[in-house]
Amino acid sequence: MSVQVVAAKMAEVELKDVPTGKDLPAGSPMTPTSEGKSLGRNDPHEAGSTAAASPTAEPSKAGEGSLGLLNTNPAKMPQASALKRTDPQLNGGEAFINRDGTVAEAPRMKKIQFADQKQEFTKRPSKIGRRSLSRSISQSSTDSYSSAASYTDSSDDETSPRDKQQKNSKGNGDFCIKNIKQADFGRREIEIAEQEMPALMALRKRAQGEKPLAGAKVVGCTHITAQTAVLMETLSALGAQCRWAACNIYSTQNEVAAALAEGGFSVFAWKGESEDDFWWCIDRCVNVEGWQPNMILDDGGDLTHWIYKKYPNMFKKIKGIVEESVTGVHRLYQLSKAGKLCVPAMNVNDSVTKQKFDNLYCCRESILDGLKRTTDVMFGGKQVVVCGYGEVGKGCCAALKAMGSIVYVTEIDPICALQACMDGFRLVKLNEVIRQVDIVITCTGNKNVVVREYLDRMKNGCIVCNMGHSNTEIDVASLRTPELTWERVRSQVDHVIWPDGKRIVLLAEGRLLNLSCSTVPTFVLSITATTQALALIELYNAPEGRYKQDVYLLPKKMDEYVASLHLPTFDAHLTELSDEQAKYLGLNKNGPFKPNYYRY
Repeated sequence: MSVQVVAAKMAEVELKDVPTGKDLPAGSPMTPTSEGKSLGRNDPHEAGSTAAASPTAEPSKAGEGSLGLLNTNPAKMPQASALKRTDPQLNGGEAFINRDGTVAEAPRMKKIQFADQKQEFTKRPSKIGRRSLSRSISQSSTDSYSSAASYTDSSDDETSPRDKQQKNSKGNGDFCIKNIKQADFGRREIEIAEQEMPALMALRKRAQGEKPLAGAKVVGCTHITAQTAVLMETLSALGAQCRWAACNIYSTQNEVAAALAEGGFSVFAWKGESEDDFWWCIDRCVNVEGWQPNMILDDGGDLTHWIYKKYPNMFKKIKGIVEESVTGVHRLYQLSKAGKLCVPAMNVNDSVTKQKFDNLYCCRESILDGLKRTTDVMFGGKQVVVCGYGEVGKGCCAALKAMGSIVYVTEIDPICALQACMDGFRLVKLNEVIRQVDIVITCTGNKNVVVREYLDRMKNGCIVCNMGHSNTEIDVASLRTPELTWERVRSQVDHVIWPDGKRIVLLAEGRLLNLSCSTVPTFVLSITATTQALALIELYNAPEGRYKQDVYLLPKKMDEYVASLHLPTFDAHLTELSDEQAKYLGLNKNGPFKPNYYRY
């Protein structure tokens, strides 16, 4: 059978205008490899990032294989179309069948050997090296799409930032991050976040003529993400000096930290810190010669605790603390009850604009995102137990129920428990369902909610994760024993394997799932960040005596102001009270519209 007849019967053959093999530039991205793949694929971390980083780059010269540009020399362009096929007789190589029936084989490309392909992965790693090997594999292969989509440079992944000497373009080295070269990528992420944070941008515009935080020296410990960067730059625009560390060892976006360092901020954080690194970064933020912080912005209470324990004299000079987590607020109330809190503190977590929006609506969306990115699980029909039915638990349950999951709830508070029942969830004790559920999610802010006894009784393949701030809810320490084997599957995903072969899937080593393994909605974080900024302004500018050494809620008027700043995004129009209506309700026409005891 002639070549022409064979070609006519090939139903899936593509008709393309391509040069013959001898005319293809050796480095052209359109040159097919022996596996039929194009080197010019649209990869944001290869071609896309390079092109974006050099918008003014000149087009490549003929024969240099620039993306999307072929040699257009008329003398070398073919005059007729060619049919491309794979011929087994050519050892799987690509061949081009010309109109005249002749066959031209494309030039063979040397297969690119990536550095990480030189590892002999078929060899079982030693017990000591197993975890570090699997961790490096997962980071090089999955960090491009997991956990905040961090841009990674695998060339220096093994070097601790503490061992590097880095400086930004202005020669400043007062920071410790993963890689300052990622600053351009981080800046673009910050610019995207700014579009979804209208209230903070409005605060910047209103503060152009005044600096309500002039003289403020803010030391912060929060998740270092693009949204936090917008907050930090807003505080700076309001007149504050900032030094920052991360409140979670997995939630830092390395490229954002690089952008902040390039912008002159003293940032000490990177994704994948050890426990020792975590406390070292906090200490570097605080303990610097000639710099006395006077405001604390905390998420979890670790920074406050560190200054209180290590630097008591510094702690006494603080003008105010702003805390945004259940765990951190609980610590503040403990200090206050013991008479050891010598600083006024603002409980942002229980502000309506934080609790209802960040805790409820944010978690309702991000729980699914975190689980999907890490496990690719299908939620329909899965049995899930959610421990705790506070605002975070409510958000998680609503999302999972909407996806078709069978959701159980555990709760200690009879009011929250009754809410769960009225919302259609079955209230259980954990030991009643632990053998049958497919997913376990903790949202309590407590400790030892899921202990080793429950972990031992879980079914094979059960997914275990935490949506609370602290990593104490799941007893992960009890799993670090010789009889259990840990295998890193991908970034922030571990298989913990029992001697009989049963395994559970542990996410983020029991730390906060959504910020460790995915991202959270920027718009919701705009609400929280604006609340934090206003709390700092209020404490810093309050006349002496307004706030005593205690824990306070943000004034209701400020809560309403934060909400009003976000309404224009939805083209929303508030109704205004008439004088008669305001008098009837006993309200000021401009608010506040609800008493402090009102339950939203």
